[in-house]
Amino acid sequence: TGSARAGIFDEKGKLLGSASSPIQIWKEKDCIEQSSTDIWLAVCTAVKSACSLANVAAEDVAGLGFAATCSLVAVDADGSPVSVSWSADARRNIIVWMDHRAVDQADRINARNSPVLQYCGGGVSPEMQAPKLLWVKENLQESWSMACRWMDLSDWLAYRATGDDTRSLCTTVCKWTYLGHAHMGQWRELDSRDMEACGWDEVFWEEIGLGDLVEGNRAKIGRSVAFPGHALGSGLTPTSAKELGLLPGTPVGTSLIDAHAGGVGVMESVPEAESKADLSDEEAICRRMVLVCGTSTCHMAVSKNKLFIPGVWGPFWSAMIPEYWLTEGGQSATGALLDYIVENHAAAPLLANHAASQSVSIFELLNKILLSMAHEQNIPFLSALSQDTHVLPDFHGNRSPVADPKSKGVICGLTLDTSEKYLALLYLATIQGIAYGTRHIVEHCNAHGHKIDTLLACGGLAKNSLYIQEHADIIGCPIILPRENESVLLGASVLGAVAAKKFSGIHDAMKSMNAAGKVVHPSSDPRVKKYHDAKYKIFRSLYEQQLSHRSTMAQALQ
Repeated sequence: TGSARAGIFDEKGKLLGSASSPIQIWKEKDCIEQSSTDIWLAVCTAVKSACSLANVAAEDVAGLGFAATCSLVAVDADGSPVSVSWSADARRNIIVWMDHRAVDQADRINARNSPVLQYCGGGVSPEMQAPKLLWVKENLQESWSMACRWMDLSDWLAYRATGDDTRSLCTTVCKWTYLGHAHMGQWRELDSRDMEACGWDEVFWEEIGLGDLVEGNRAKIGRSVAFPGHALGSGLTPTSAKELGLLPGTPVGTSLIDAHAGGVGVMESVPEAESKADLSDEEAICRRMVLVCGTSTCHMAVSKNKLFIPGVWGPFWSAMIPEYWLTEGGQSATGALLDYIVENHAAAPLLANHAASQSVSIFELLNKILLSMAHEQNIPFLSALSQDTHVLPDFHGNRSPVADPKSKGVICGLTLDTSEKYLALLYLATIQGIAYGTRHIVEHCNAHGHKIDTLLACGGLAKNSLYIQEHADIIGCPIILPRENESVLLGASVLGAVAAKKFSGIHDAMKSMNAAGKVVHPSSDPRVKKYHDAKYKIFRSLYEQQLSHRSTMAQALQ
């Protein structure tokens, strides 16, 4: 969300060099916006820096893939930006994924109970594209009439690079209510081609007041789609190749959303010791869930059969691994919540100074403080420090499995203490609250037909050892970490490798390019399990209490 990153990998999935370049973001209340011009410049800067750091020449780059947040981009007939902002600033032509301006539109769309909604957990989220499109139509008529293409950011990047506006089954199925399974049985990934977009439900778009988007062969939202990794157009255009410092014609794979690229970057990272000999490859991959933990967390699991799970997005056909159904849980604020808890505490400036003087991150320092507190207080295990503090982490609503964007965060057990030690306790309780949320998602998915028994984690938070250990203890599953830190970049490079015909398809490429690092096992101490079971009960009750409070206050205001 805050930067463009580029990475160069070899065919074994080893990272040779990576670089990042910051991107601009505008935040005003529920409106969060970016600029596609600014993002493209940042992408070009990052790609050139990564090539230079890896000492890789343009002619040695076999292919490339793009992965990005599921933000919504508006451009006109010439490909120039169209404002989506109250400010009418033409640069601001992207509604960022986490923007919640369209909560009312999402409620109205869901009230229609259209059959397509069963494929996104029973209802659209305000973070999906249909509500945002409806918001623009209702509030910014001039922009609405100027826009010729509405695109997911990763599709727009691939279009900007190749001039081919074929959309990905990942973006359209996950964020646009496109029914990817309309292609089931007609096309296989090995027949790689762009397919006519026959999965739009035109009745749905007309019912919600957006029938104008399906006119003209659906050109504004996508007339053709392809499996992730399908080679687009004739590769890089001469203009984009020059801007990226690469060769014209370099193959470009159809895109993925960033979290889904993280899934592709890690889902086959299973060491020999953890692989189950009695299961086929196909069965084994269906027992794993990938946690892509960054600003928010996405919970990705695949199955060969479609599983309808209330409050969890999907089942999405071929949206991550071609020809598998994807279930996608999520928590809208995880890394963002930890930052919020730490940065808004009175001890934050002092903590930041101490961390800087020790040349460690703030989170590493907090982990150290917790260890010494556990030692000083002579408690049986570190997690028990938080026995009086309980956190419901729904500070940006609950995406899964309750699917309640109106849910609020709760911290139970506050005192007047403003010390660094007390901040460390709040931080621990928040990590645990996030992990109980993931446990709720895993239990809910398994109650509806999944058989998840192994977790894989990637993204910024996966580098935090306490965060991962608490998740393993709370969920009771081993958590596998990938060899390479940059899983989302690795997933994007898989798209480039498939487009360049280095592999026959995505899953084939994953088996060569994914590799496991460390495995974190749950504690074998029965007291740890008993403690977390008790805290999990309290965690579940915090939401129930909130519902009861909401109804009491609604009655009082009638």
